[in-house]
Amino acid sequence: MLILIDHANVDSIAKTLEYLPIDGVTTNPTILYREGKEPLEVLHAIKQLLPDGAQLHVQIVSQRADDMVAEARALRGEIGGNLFIKLPVTREGFAAIPRIVREGMQVTATGIHSSMQGFMAAKAGARYVAPYVNRMDNYGIDGVRVASEIHRTLRSYDLKADVLAASFKNSEQVLELVRQGVGAITAAPDVLAALIKNPATDAAIADQNRDFGFLVGERRTWLDLIKEK
Repeated sequence: MLILIDHANVDSIAKTLEYLPIDGVTTNPTILYREGKEPLEVLHAIKQLLPDGAQLHVQIVSQRADDMVAEARALRGEIGGNLFIKLPVTREGFAAIPRIVREGMQVTATGIHSSMQGFMAAKAGARYVAPYVNRMDNYGIDGVRVASEIHRTLRSYDLKADVLAASFKNSEQVLELVRQGVGAITAAPDVLAALIKNPATDAAIADQNRDFGFLVGERRTWLDLIKEK
């Protein structure tokens, strides 16, 4: 399963990359707006942080299919690399998906709130389909269930697409989709950090380090012992 950062703050992305195995970054217009900076500069800065081959997902904002295709071409020329064009699952977005795919670009279908939207986007040629898990929950829809249904449907029909689940409020939502075996998830840095945080781990390591301190002296490490040989 791929793990991506759903964020556009360069400092937060850099800090997350320091300690988690990250496969890329997803952005959307709202995330970029929150940064309050020129969006192309932000995208280039993010790309500079990412290791070779990491994914960068950028959302189209044009409303008509022809304009979406033109915008995708421009982004490919400007950003390059392992770029994924995010297209909304609207009528015009569906019309644009196969056209952009035919030009050799990779598409992430976004804004998905139903199983059928995900299936149809995959059939149209999207590489990823992005169900909005927590947004669905806010509408009274079980977002984890829908994302899981899409995943099973894609596998049943052997479609060459994966779920890229997005819009998470907590790590439990992510964990359930990990259990289901979805292809990828994207989440904010705080949600990703919560995936590895466990108070029991902190307590166990603190006890072990305390005992080692009783043996060799408080705050002394193997490095100290080796230097003193």
